[in-house]
Amino acid sequence: MTETREGSADVTPEAEAFYTESLKLLKDSQIPFLLGGTYAVSAYTGITRPTKDIDVFCRGGDFPRILAYFQDRGFETEIEDERWIGKVKHGKLFFDVIFNSAVAINPVSDRWFEEDHRAIICGADVQLIPPTEMVFSKSFVQMRHKYDGPDVAHLILKQHAAIDWKRLLAHMEQYWEVLLMQVLNFRFIYPTERDCIPGWLLEELLNRLHERAKLPIPQTRICRGRLFSREDYLIDVTEWGFADVVGEETKHG
Repeated sequence: MTETREGSADVTPEAEAFYTESLKLLKDSQIPFLLGGTYAVSAYTGITRPTKDIDVFCRGGDFPRILAYFQDRGFETEIEDERWIGKVKHGKLFFDVIFNSAVAINPVSDRWFEEDHRAIICGADVQLIPPTEMVFSKSFVQMRHKYDGPDVAHLILKQHAAIDWKRLLAHMEQYWEVLLMQVLNFRFIYPTERDCIPGWLLEELLNRLHERAKLPIPQTRICRGRLFSREDYLIDVTEWGFADVVGEETKHG
């Protein structure tokens, strides 16, 4: 039997009423969606904190359907960035509709819907992003004004048994060093809870680090910082001559 949790956040009564109505309409639409963000973190960890919105995740093909559904019902909609995010708005209140990451490395796929993790959010029984994909997504939120490292640590602490570590490694195959950062960060924060992370995973990541150290330095000067924050590392690719994650190396003017 699937466990049903409860998720909460510190919000105004007006915001809670908007989120309640929005989630009811989303369920009525029968368009598949997953809930992430603060409410999902609360459901998985028990942490309650303020939030400015709810994060609704969907497949790329369902993204325009959700926006159109709400637009037809009198809500204002906005496509903030067609590569990954839009908004449904009601005055100053809004919720995000997300189908990828800001740098397009983790699109929402059918796999995200295969595990049934549920919670009661604003009175609605909704499906949550699986813990595995939440860790994957949040590992790349490392900006000057927003850092999700504590969320990753808390998710590992509270949901390590529900994380598919092999799937997580497969998600982050190209970015295994980011996963190693999160593993070491967790071990530092919770030295008595190190067994929450499988020993084979740490061994695999450290072996990769050892093997990588034997190889030559890449010929192209790359700044992968823009996988974490496009703004914070903008100067690297516009003035300092580093190549972006995709694109050509720039020259100093």
